[in-house]
Amino acid sequence: MKVNLISDTATQPTPAMLEAMFAAAVGDDVFRQDPTVNELEEYGAELMGMEAALFCPSGTMTNQLAIKVHTRPLDEVICEEKSHIYQYEGGVYSLISNVSLNTLHGERGKILPGQIAAAVKLEYDWLPRTRLVVLENTCNKGGGSIYTISEATALVEEARKHKLAVHLDGARLFNALAETGESPDEWGRLFDTVSICLSKGLGAPVGSLLVGPADLIKEARRYRKVLGGGMRQSGYLAAAGLYALKHHRERLRMDNERARRLAEAVVQQPYVESVEQTESNICIFHLADRTAQDYLEQLSDRGIAATPFGPKTVRFTTHLGVDDRQIDYVIAQLPQLA
Repeated sequence: MKVNLISDTATQPTPAMLEAMFAAAVGDDVFRQDPTVNELEEYGAELMGMEAALFCPSGTMTNQLAIKVHTRPLDEVICEEKSHIYQYEGGVYSLISNVSLNTLHGERGKILPGQIAAAVKLEYDWLPRTRLVVLENTCNKGGGSIYTISEATALVEEARKHKLAVHLDGARLFNALAETGESPDEWGRLFDTVSICLSKGLGAPVGSLLVGPADLIKEARRYRKVLGGGMRQSGYLAAAGLYALKHHRERLRMDNERARRLAEAVVQQPYVESVEQTESNICIFHLADRTAQDYLEQLSDRGIAATPFGPKTVRFTTHLGVDDRQIDYVIAQLPQLA
């Protein structure tokens, strides 16, 4: 049996999603003439309680466009040290926006109350201007950690007191909402901009949305074009994202439950030192007696693929391409790796 737990970006379009893609009406999106892209952007904006949305090739692009429209050169962005924008986006904030990051040591990728106020720079010529705060929900490197709306609200209010803009990297936001029961528009109205990934747990093959006020999205659209993000007849891809938003949000709860089942089994293994708290679809654990690479080779011999997350740390990620039968298989193999 083959089980791919490397990432929720490994999903394949379902037959119904493929049907929607093949049936999509398309045009040239650079000229705003692709009806399916327009429908996706309108639906995404409405879902999040925002004015407008922009369809982009990736979450890295939506996050970086948000940084670009919120900042000026020599500004500073506050984020937690495990944030995707710091860990996994190639330092491109310095190239595109000419800004620096002020990384905070929070808890499992989450900024703690009081940390934003303490991090804001004073107005001196030799210091960058603090301009933007970025939160990530769920936080990938934090083990899929979840902000509740009350936690996020307190942090946003703290940022507002210092006249800072706030962006949400909501790549896996819908995994969080599947647990908390909160509504997307609650989150959209809280932030200045939000990035939503369609190609992770939601199961679309490509794409992310940046949602926010119409004026900022208009500016982001221009930067998208100059960065090579104008995709012409991208309605075929937008159709997949639209289908995902309409049909795959509720099923994310199953992915979260399956990750917790894995965590419960992993923690019982004698070769595992500890398991991070598993709130959503990511299970991160630390090995006691072997390297991650050695362990991944053992898993591979049994048809199981996963991701190294450190010298002795491994990540399992569940998604719509992994069912209960496959989870049962993985759990049955774990004791044999002792």
